[in-house]
Amino acid sequence: MKLTQLMEGLKYETKDILDNIDIKGIQYNSNKVLDGYAFVCIQGLGVDRHLYIEDAVKNGATLIIAERDVDTFGAILVKVENARIALSQMSKNFYGKSDERLKIIGVTGTKGKTTTTYLIKSVLKTFGKKVGLIGTIANYIDDEKIDSTSTTPESLELHKLFKRMVEASMEYCIMEVSSHSLALDRVYGINFYASIFTNLTRDHLDFHKTFENYFDAKAKLFSMSKYCIINVDDAYGPKMLERSQGINLTYGINNRADFMAEDVKGNTFLVGNERFECALPGIHNIYNSLATIAAMNLAMVPAKDIKQGLKATVVPGRFEIISDEYDLGYTIVLDYAHNPDSLEKLILAARDHYTGRIITLIGCGGDRDKTKRPIMGEIATSLSDYVYLTSDNPRSEDPMDIISQMESGIKKQNYKIIADRKKAIKEAILNAKPHDVILIAGKGHEDYQVLKTGKIPFDEKSIVKSIIKEGLL
Repeated sequence: MKLTQLMEGLKYETKDILDNIDIKGIQYNSNKVLDGYAFVCIQGLGVDRHLYIEDAVKNGATLIIAERDVDTFGAILVKVENARIALSQMSKNFYGKSDERLKIIGVTGTKGKTTTTYLIKSVLKTFGKKVGLIGTIANYIDDEKIDSTSTTPESLELHKLFKRMVEASMEYCIMEVSSHSLALDRVYGINFYASIFTNLTRDHLDFHKTFENYFDAKAKLFSMSKYCIINVDDAYGPKMLERSQGINLTYGINNRADFMAEDVKGNTFLVGNERFECALPGIHNIYNSLATIAAMNLAMVPAKDIKQGLKATVVPGRFEIISDEYDLGYTIVLDYAHNPDSLEKLILAARDHYTGRIITLIGCGGDRDKTKRPIMGEIATSLSDYVYLTSDNPRSEDPMDIISQMESGIKKQNYKIIADRKKAIKEAILNAKPHDVILIAGKGHEDYQVLKTGKIPFDEKSIVKSIIKEGLL
């Protein structure tokens, strides 16, 4: 692509003449640069790519996009005010502005992003549409699964996915939009067809530092969207409506909204004269379903297809029952709940759905917000009949230090500490009684554990099944 085309829509400074210069690719990782590439010096989390210019040029970079005057070791220098915005716009241009050929529906909020995207995908596929999905568990181009490394990819990978979706004739792209991606301008320049605000509770303060920063990051999305679908029952819903610059649609149960759930009975509820049923239990999934119904109303999807799609949805690691194939007499559930609010909703949903004891296994991630640890310990023990405090992804921290911080918030004595997560799962299963529900919380779809020594395989679904099979022998 000609450099002048690549830089379209950006303000920049250069002492070089850019006409007729051909750029073969874009990279922000110097190790992935090839001959004829542009190297963009974005500021990463603890990494300044300006320090890797020499490596990029040695690997073939002919153009350096930087935020300051730097030695480019013979390559062309183009200065921009914000390299992340430049990377987003350049990626959009390089991949043919593919995002503009898709109806992109973004979902943001502390909780419910993954489930809502899967609900929408299921409904649209039921309606006969070709759908791409970008999110925490995996990325999809129709039924082709592509591994995901983050909730919302860096802008370069994001626009490459958009191009692949367009080439595969996708009409819709449903994507989780994280607060990190909004704060770091990964989705800069994308015009969202519709965006959904699910809720806002305490999370990611290790990155955002203050709750106000967290809210501001989320609010960015609603200045980039044609339609803004907002949960008005959430405390931050009205504030998000004030920040919205699109056409607003609201949903809720307790407050008057465009899409209201009434006569809620278990997993079923009325919207207008239609009764819907969500495959997933819990009041939080009624909210996720309402957001889906509102979005599908914009897409002109008939009620019968919405009903069928909602009932057919399976979300890996979100209240995923993994014991149904065995006649155990008790139930084992995997769930990604890893913050106070999602843990509370998980346990309450299980309490509403089952009659037996609730046994919860929970840890907290290392190198993340430490203030939520005692809160999660208290929520787990106050709402469950019995709790196993264990390790999650301890990362660089000592697992026992994390557990001790969780323990500091506990008032009841209905728990046991087993730092080894596999041993904790095994004991919970071996001690289960008829009608019990074992909630293995925190990791959900993840098939790994991150230790001080690095990432190791840790597929809880496989671990549970092997323990069950051992017990049945």
